[in-house]
Amino acid sequence: MKLIVLTIGVVGLFAVSLFSFSYYSLASTVIASDHDQEGKSSQVDQTLQDQKQSTQEPDELIEEPDQEQEPSDQEEEIIEEEEEETVQIADPLYIWNKGMYYFNDKFYFWLLKPVTQGYSAVFPEGVRLSISNFYQNITTPIRFVNNLLQLKMKSAGNELLRLVLNTTFGVAGLGDFAKDKMDIKRHDEDLGQTFGHYGIGHGFYIVWPILGPSSLRDTVGYVGDLFLHPVSYITPIETAVGIDAHDKVNETSFHIGDYEDIIKAAVDPYISIRDAYVQHRKKKVEE
Repeated sequence: MKLIVLTIGVVGLFAVSLFSFSYYSLASTVIASDHDQEGKSSQVDQTLQDQKQSTQEPDELIEEPDQEQEPSDQEEEIIEEEEEETVQIADPLYIWNKGMYYFNDKFYFWLLKPVTQGYSAVFPEGVRLSISNFYQNITTPIRFVNNLLQLKMKSAGNELLRLVLNTTFGVAGLGDFAKDKMDIKRHDEDLGQTFGHYGIGHGFYIVWPILGPSSLRDTVGYVGDLFLHPVSYITPIETAVGIDAHDKVNETSFHIGDYEDIIKAAVDPYISIRDAYVQHRKKKVEE
């Protein structure tokens, strides 16, 4: 029995990476789309300038180089802005990380995906959504403390208010009464974001088996957040692992297919996921 529970736990923990994958892919796609649009825009401008140049008199062509100087400066500024927006991260553990990426990839297709699909077939979406609300409700301490550490007093207060409203009127957190009836939204913050808020960098990139992409900073933050997670104090440990596994599998059920879209669209999925992870965390810190 313990072996079964631990197996389920391992399956569930991998959902952290899948959930990250699905969210990060959106950030990566948006960034790539913006860059493509900028490239196309500059090409169109250049074509129009060439057409105008071909129809002008020889005397006018002499002045053309001076007129083209301004677009050239603008293009350089765009390139500089793109370079500034691209956040780099050290990857000294590349061999380890690439190996763990392939391990997690097989783990998803061979175990997590079939288990989650079976789970989704048994429990309808409405039930799974209520379960997700319940787990979000009990993790309020993580969000409350980290909002407080970042001096986001209003957000911290809203987290406490959400806890009271959803626990009472939301029937033990199964419903998101605070958001649906009072438009009080959740403010996601974790210890990794708190470190970033005070200027602490990622350190270096690391991919954990089952858990997926992370960094030195966010790994330390993840461990710190465990002390604020109520499930961490449940004994025996097999029960805590089982509960966390169910949480992650339930959350993954809303994102089946997202990971497949990422690896199909990317030239190098490892690099795409790494860059998207860094961009996503940068955006979360800046919010």
